[in-house]
Amino acid sequence: MSDPVGKLPSELDQLPDRDTEETAEWAASLDAVAQAAGTRRAEYLLRRTLQHAEAAGLALPKLLETDYVNTIPTAAEPEFPGDEEMEAKITAWNRWNAAAMVTRGSKYGVGGHIATFASAAWLYETGFQHFFRGKEADGSGDQLYIQGHASPGIYARAFLDGRISEQQLDNFRQESGGNGLPSYPHPRRLPWLWEFPTVSMGLGPLSAIYQARFNRYLQNRSIKDTANSHVWAFLGDGEMDEPESTAALALASREQLDNLTFVINCNLQRLDGPVRANFRVVQELEAQFRGAGWNVIKSLWGSAWDELFQLDTTGALVRRLREVPDAQFQTYATRDVAYIRQHFFGADAELVALGALLSDAKIAECFHSSRGGHEPRKVYAAYKAALEHKGAPTVILAQTVKGYTLGAGFESKNANHQMKKLTIDEFKSMRDKLDLPIPDSAFADGQVPYGHPGANSPEVRYLNERRAALGGPAPARKVQHVALPAPADRSFAPLLKGSGKQEMATTMAFVRLVKDLMRDKETGKRWVPIVPDEARTFGMESLFPSAGIYSPLGQTYEPVDRDQLMYYKEAKDGQILNEGITEAGAMADFIAACTSYATHGEPMIPFYIFYSMFGWQRTADQMWQLADQLGKGFIVGATAGRTTLTGEGLQHADGHSHLIASTNPASLNYDPAFAYEIAVIVKDGLRRMYGEQPEDVFYYLTVYNEPKVQPAMPEGVEEGILKGLYRFNTAADLAEAAPAADAPKIQLMASGTAIHWILEAQKLLAAEWNVAADVWSATSWGELRRDALECDEALLRGEVRTPYVTRALEGATGPVLAVSDWMRQVPDQISQWVEQDYTSLGTDGFGLSDTREGARRHFGVDAQSIVVAALAQLARRGEVPASAVKEARERYGL
Repeated sequence: MSDPVGKLPSELDQLPDRDTEETAEWAASLDAVAQAAGTRRAEYLLRRTLQHAEAAGLALPKLLETDYVNTIPTAAEPEFPGDEEMEAKITAWNRWNAAAMVTRGSKYGVGGHIATFASAAWLYETGFQHFFRGKEADGSGDQLYIQGHASPGIYARAFLDGRISEQQLDNFRQESGGNGLPSYPHPRRLPWLWEFPTVSMGLGPLSAIYQARFNRYLQNRSIKDTANSHVWAFLGDGEMDEPESTAALALASREQLDNLTFVINCNLQRLDGPVRANFRVVQELEAQFRGAGWNVIKSLWGSAWDELFQLDTTGALVRRLREVPDAQFQTYATRDVAYIRQHFFGADAELVALGALLSDAKIAECFHSSRGGHEPRKVYAAYKAALEHKGAPTVILAQTVKGYTLGAGFESKNANHQMKKLTIDEFKSMRDKLDLPIPDSAFADGQVPYGHPGANSPEVRYLNERRAALGGPAPARKVQHVALPAPADRSFAPLLKGSGKQEMATTMAFVRLVKDLMRDKETGKRWVPIVPDEARTFGMESLFPSAGIYSPLGQTYEPVDRDQLMYYKEAKDGQILNEGITEAGAMADFIAACTSYATHGEPMIPFYIFYSMFGWQRTADQMWQLADQLGKGFIVGATAGRTTLTGEGLQHADGHSHLIASTNPASLNYDPAFAYEIAVIVKDGLRRMYGEQPEDVFYYLTVYNEPKVQPAMPEGVEEGILKGLYRFNTAADLAEAAPAADAPKIQLMASGTAIHWILEAQKLLAAEWNVAADVWSATSWGELRRDALECDEALLRGEVRTPYVTRALEGATGPVLAVSDWMRQVPDQISQWVEQDYTSLGTDGFGLSDTREGARRHFGVDAQSIVVAALAQLARRGEVPASAVKEARERYGL
């Protein structure tokens, strides 16, 4: 085969050819085949040669796309071990009850989704009957990420096995009475059933990858034997458009996570219409996953297609399947045989001849319903091959018809995702198709009945026997609480006593504390430090040699800094998860670690540290996923605030993460000012999350990279630190220039690094303006607000409770001025419960690059600006002359 004109050089041109004559002979052979048998035959031979080379283990690039046919041909399918007739009956009952539940709920306007489970029923049922390990067997069982819109089918199965009542089915999407079922998989709302919340599109696949990775982490660190745990993620082909869905594919293959299987239900439809109307989503996904190093299994066609492929002696059928776009295939599923003969088989003479050999019934069966995802034998073959494949994760691309068995009004219709009910006549047709023993009299009241064969029926006995053999019911969430002992007080002591004359940023204080806690004999191994490629920024490089960075390969190279004390050390049993530049991946790691207490019965203590700007802003959806999944751990927003990160500018200037965090009911948010506050908060957090009576909460702490002298903890402030507010000092405590006894008074309140601005302002007010200011440390605006809201709610029940913030400030003289490195809405959260005159200063607006001093002057939160604001507040009350405000502005150049 001669070189094409203008051919670009390739990498092969750079390699020496030791036998040019032999190379020419191979090219000539290919030319001869193309000329004698046609280019299609030449293409076929090349593909078979590459396939053979791959099977022989030759190091050649893999084909990214194979023909639009099943990976496992019918002849190669393993023997099916189950009772197909019995499993068909079970699946029929589940299909019926899923549709009945949603339809019955539609009269209350709560809706639901029918078509997704209808298409995927056999993908789930085959797994439940033969593959998914429960939690009553050895180990932790399998982890199942159920596609959110398929939840009615899972509820229907739990109804069949007796775990859900008919009343609960009728309360689908009606939870306020306390006996309902959440719309989608939701551990916080149904914690005995669901392990993973998956309806936030894209987060399920991302989390599944990191869950499989965390299983290996526990195994390699000898914390839990997870060898028998397999992660199954059920996804929609439309869902794969989400960037998070494919964000970590390379990680899964790089770390050889053969304990992970994606099952993508390729019904070719998303919410509004075809996933790839003019293209082929299966082929696109195959190329994407193969390119990322995954094992790909396609289960596209049902057994009815076997006859067609056997008759396809020229390859015309396979070529036609490869070129028809998805939207056209969707149309074939809804049109009559004449249309299919004209538009599919009429494409060329070879196909016309093939179609002439087929009966109308055969064509209708193939194009209307026969798909690989609807046949348990084909699904079983794919699942078995996935589990047997070693060295890489597997994705199964199973083709189905969306709305399958729901009738012509549902199947393959663009609108079927929004269709919430079937008519009585449609249910009767469905009953007949599924061969269910439901008499017409059951519809007498105009309501579709639920169906159940009976607790002692052969179907239920078979179902329970299969689940018992696989380790109990699934899905299921099982928590056996293991209380962790409190770490020794010596770990906290250094922060409580202060830093003396040495300056230390609160970021470093937190890292030092965790480093000491990781040495604890009882709980040290349970800490999981997680960082997205900024460990050195946060002073964590000292952990590298001692804790090690986790890698399943260990360290296969000599690090460039091996001769240094804090060298870059990777280890198979490494404790640190350094994820690279992926906040989403690090957060997925964090969720897996935070929920290990439930998933594996092994409580872990993760802390995820990151630039605070890149946490709640960038991955807030995953923070909600964490709360939904009842996760426990410490999220640490480092280099926090809008003015502390000098020079980085707008994109790194976080003045709002605490506001976003305050929207999450499970997040306990603290903005500590001093190292000792961090010690108190972390110690209490360990008690609340991992003690004898654990709470389903997590912590968000913000820490700063601004070195300051850290004072020792004053006596009696622990309660205030945890509740969110305490008086740090009074004007009378000033060693120099104390104001006069009758001086005007004001209360200065701050969180985080802003405490240092008000301490300086306190001195200026006393020395230059004879104003007495007390200084309060507000460790948590959010906790103060949470407590106050609870008091307001108690009033509705007839209980009279005073908010802590009101009690703490009781008797404090003068107005309150609250200051923070956050936008004013953060401290303003508590304003309505402060009985004194209240105002605030903050860093509203976009960030900017400057020195800390310049940025603080720009936002009006530096010490001099605070003085002017305090004087203005007092002037409005008539306690200082108005001229003092003007004088102060001029003196400080404001």
